[in-house]
Amino acid sequence: MNRSLVFLLPVLLAGCKTYTISPESLKQQLMRAQPTTVHTTGPFGEVHSYQANNIAMIACTDKDGNAVELRNGPSIEARITLASGRRRLTYFDRIELRNDTLITHPSRFVPTMEFRIPFSEVVRIQVQDGRKDFSYE
Repeated sequence: MNRSLVFLLPVLLAGCKTYTISPESLKQQLMRAQPTTVHTTGPFGEVHSYQANNIAMIACTDKDGNAVELRNGPSIEARITLASGRRRLTYFDRIELRNDTLITHPSRFVPTMEFRIPFSEVVRIQVQDGRKDFSYE
Protein backbone atom coordinates (compact mmCIF):
# COMPACT_ATOMS: atom_id res chain seq x y z
CA MET A 1 0.00 0.00 0.00
CA ASN A 2 1.27 3.47 -0.83
CA ARG A 3 2.68 5.21 2.30
CA SER A 4 0.90 8.48 1.59
CA LEU A 5 -2.41 6.59 1.48
CA VAL A 6 -1.69 5.11 4.91
CA PHE A 7 -1.29 8.60 6.35
CA LEU A 8 -4.23 10.05 4.43
CA LEU A 9 -6.70 7.29 5.30
CA PRO A 10 -7.33 8.38 8.94
CA VAL A 11 -8.00 11.93 7.77
CA LEU A 12 -10.50 10.72 5.17
CA LEU A 13 -12.25 8.45 7.66
CA ALA A 14 -12.53 11.20 10.27
CA GLY A 15 -14.48 13.40 7.84
CA CYS A 16 -16.30 16.48 8.98
CA LYS A 17 -17.61 16.53 12.52
CA THR A 18 -21.34 17.06 12.68
CA TYR A 19 -22.94 18.85 15.61
CA THR A 20 -26.60 19.14 16.61
CA ILE A 21 -28.64 22.14 17.69
CA SER A 22 -32.09 21.72 19.19
CA PRO A 23 -34.79 23.84 17.58
CA GLU A 24 -35.27 25.76 20.83
CA SER A 25 -31.57 26.50 21.16
CA LEU A 26 -31.44 27.72 17.56
CA LYS A 27 -34.43 29.95 18.19
CA GLN A 28 -32.79 31.50 21.27
CA GLN A 29 -29.51 32.08 19.43
CA LEU A 30 -31.24 33.69 16.46
CA MET A 31 -33.40 35.89 18.69
CA ARG A 32 -30.21 37.40 20.17
CA ALA A 33 -28.60 37.83 16.74
CA GLN A 34 -28.67 41.00 14.69
CA PRO A 35 -28.37 41.02 10.90
CA THR A 36 -25.12 42.56 9.71
CA THR A 37 -23.59 43.06 6.29
CA VAL A 38 -20.58 40.82 5.69
CA HIS A 39 -18.19 40.46 2.79
CA THR A 40 -16.78 37.06 1.91
CA THR A 41 -14.11 36.04 -0.52
CA GLY A 42 -14.84 32.91 -2.52
CA PRO A 43 -12.54 30.26 -3.94
CA PHE A 44 -11.89 32.24 -7.15
CA GLY A 45 -11.29 35.56 -5.38
CA GLU A 46 -14.81 36.82 -6.00
CA VAL A 47 -16.38 38.95 -3.27
CA HIS A 48 -19.93 38.37 -2.05
CA SER A 49 -21.74 40.87 0.19
CA TYR A 50 -24.86 39.80 2.06
CA GLN A 51 -26.81 40.06 5.30
CA ALA A 52 -25.74 37.45 7.84
CA ASN A 53 -26.62 36.68 11.43
CA ASN A 54 -23.90 37.92 13.76
CA ILE A 55 -23.65 34.76 15.88
CA ALA A 56 -19.92 34.40 16.57
CA MET A 57 -20.02 31.04 18.38
CA ILE A 58 -22.74 28.46 17.71
CA ALA A 59 -23.90 26.59 20.83
CA CYS A 60 -24.40 22.95 19.85
CA THR A 61 -23.77 19.39 21.03
CA ASP A 62 -21.46 16.69 19.71
CA LYS A 63 -22.47 13.08 19.01
CA ASP A 64 -21.93 12.18 22.70
CA GLY A 65 -24.22 14.99 23.91
CA ASN A 66 -21.40 17.22 25.14
CA ALA A 67 -21.87 20.98 24.83
CA VAL A 68 -19.63 22.46 22.14
CA GLU A 69 -19.15 25.92 20.71
CA LEU A 70 -18.45 26.02 16.99
CA ARG A 71 -17.04 29.21 15.46
CA ASN A 72 -19.47 30.55 12.88
CA GLY A 73 -18.15 31.39 9.44
CA PRO A 74 -19.10 31.39 5.79
CA SER A 75 -18.28 27.69 5.34
CA ILE A 76 -20.49 26.42 8.19
CA GLU A 77 -23.32 24.41 6.67
CA ALA A 78 -26.66 23.64 8.29
CA ARG A 79 -28.95 20.71 7.55
CA ILE A 80 -32.48 21.42 8.77
CA THR A 81 -34.73 18.39 9.16
CA LEU A 82 -38.49 18.99 8.99
CA ALA A 83 -41.30 16.99 10.57
CA SER A 84 -42.07 15.54 7.12
CA GLY A 85 -38.55 14.08 6.96
CA ARG A 86 -37.52 16.51 4.24
CA ARG A 87 -34.16 18.26 4.68
CA ARG A 88 -33.03 21.73 3.70
CA LEU A 89 -29.34 22.55 3.30
CA THR A 90 -28.10 26.10 3.82
CA TYR A 91 -25.24 28.14 5.18
CA PHE A 92 -25.60 28.77 8.91
CA ASP A 93 -24.71 32.46 8.71
CA ARG A 94 -27.59 32.92 6.24
CA ILE A 95 -30.31 31.68 8.64
CA GLU A 96 -32.61 34.27 10.14
CA LEU A 97 -35.79 34.09 12.19
CA ARG A 98 -38.71 36.35 11.30
CA ASN A 99 -41.74 35.90 13.51
CA ASP A 100 -42.15 32.10 13.51
CA THR A 101 -40.46 31.46 10.16
CA LEU A 102 -36.88 30.49 9.39
CA ILE A 103 -35.59 32.23 6.29
CA THR A 104 -32.58 30.55 4.68
CA HIS A 105 -30.48 31.37 1.64
CA PRO A 106 -28.84 28.15 0.40
CA SER A 107 -26.65 29.71 -2.28
CA ARG A 108 -23.98 32.39 -2.34
CA PHE A 109 -24.13 32.47 -6.15
CA VAL A 110 -27.90 32.99 -6.36
CA PRO A 111 -28.52 35.45 -3.50
CA THR A 112 -32.23 35.86 -4.26
CA MET A 113 -32.91 32.14 -3.69
CA GLU A 114 -34.51 31.63 -0.30
CA PHE A 115 -36.56 29.08 1.59
CA ARG A 116 -39.18 29.96 4.17
CA ILE A 117 -39.66 27.25 6.76
CA PRO A 118 -42.36 27.42 9.45
CA PHE A 119 -40.41 27.07 12.68
CA SER A 120 -42.98 24.62 14.07
CA GLU A 121 -41.94 22.13 11.34
CA VAL A 122 -38.25 22.09 12.37
CA VAL A 123 -37.32 18.94 14.32
CA ARG A 124 -33.51 18.92 14.09
CA ILE A 125 -30.62 21.08 12.99
CA GLN A 126 -27.18 19.71 12.24
CA VAL A 127 -24.16 21.90 11.53
CA GLN A 128 -20.70 21.16 10.21
CA ASP A 129 -17.76 22.96 8.69
CA GLY A 130 -18.09 22.22 4.97
CA ARG A 131 -14.44 23.29 4.56
CA LYS A 132 -15.33 25.32 1.52
CA ASP A 133 -12.88 27.99 0.53
CA PHE A 134 -14.88 31.00 1.75
CA SER A 135 -13.57 33.53 4.26
CA TYR A 136 -14.80 36.77 5.76
CA GLU A 137 -12.87 39.86 4.64
